[in-house]
Amino acid sequence: MKVRDRGIVVGRMSPGTNNCLTDVPGVKVGHVTLDFPLDDKGEEYACTGVTAILPHGGNLFKEKVTAASYVLNGFGKTTGLVQVNELGTIEAPIMLTNTFAVPAVTQGTLEYMLAENEEIGETTGTINIVVGECNDSYLNSIRHFPLRPEQAIQAIKTASERPAVEGAIGAGKGMVCFGHKGGIGTASRIINGATPYTIGCLVLSNFGKKEEFMAERYGIDSIKSGISETADGSIIIILATNALLSDRQLLRLAKRSGIGLGRTGSHFSNGSGDIVIAFSTANQTTHYSDESVQTSSRIRDDHPVMNELFTAAAESAEEAILNSLSQAETTKGRKGRVVEAYPFL
Repeated sequence: MKVRDRGIVVGRMSPGTNNCLTDVPGVKVGHVTLDFPLDDKGEEYACTGVTAILPHGGNLFKEKVTAASYVLNGFGKTTGLVQVNELGTIEAPIMLTNTFAVPAVTQGTLEYMLAENEEIGETTGTINIVVGECNDSYLNSIRHFPLRPEQAIQAIKTASERPAVEGAIGAGKGMVCFGHKGGIGTASRIINGATPYTIGCLVLSNFGKKEEFMAERYGIDSIKSGISETADGSIIIILATNALLSDRQLLRLAKRSGIGLGRTGSHFSNGSGDIVIAFSTANQTTHYSDESVQTSSRIRDDHPVMNELFTAAAESAEEAILNSLSQAETTKGRKGRVVEAYPFL
């Protein structure tokens, strides 16, 4: 159940049709979830997964999307963000997983993209794979590497434009947020005007102590339940839009999602990897061209719609985090550990 179904309304702007990242036309989301014991005693447990975000349904290497990333706090182990910020494009699915599965997910995603594009590494250059992570080792036996490259491929192949499943699913299976079950959450906002735009947000939430959650802000009674054993944690925030934005403007947009994160109670802890990846499905860049000049359109920075886009980024990030809590179910993992769903009622 999303928080809006619980009577909690975040911000002033209207959500999209499904209040989801996939409200941005063409964007797809897919999950693969691992949930099984790794030994006879159940001491070791696979409680993890992988989530794939496809900016569009075509060939991402040949039709790259404009993109940027922003690091709120850099205690994270991502791949590919250096090139994203250098060239301002993304050319592969954006993948989310647990910290120690980054190599396996990178391998699987690379294998998928090489199968789709035989020229990569042969007649053209290499490819930049983007993977973000959070540490799910409280519930998941992370040292046993239960996730395999083929499961990253499966997440990509099963991605769809349907409303994304949220909560303890995919990369969010073993995540903990504010001492309760976190994981995948998503939301969207509509910017009305002469040309309507959509901003969608998807988060992988794994941060915050239970006493830091700003429950009163949402009309929820503060509670003392929840675990206290997890470390500072992390969050990956994905922003998608069909607005005509340059990579520089997407960087500005990404920064605003930190406002939504802060409103929930985060202060970007010392050991937290708080990272934002933003992309626009407008102004795609073709890999092959004989032209020496590329032209594109973008919204003027001083146009009022930019402030609406900034507001939408903050609101959708805040609501996506709440949805990750609201949608997650109580989950059991390694060593018999249990993380309870947040008791909204």
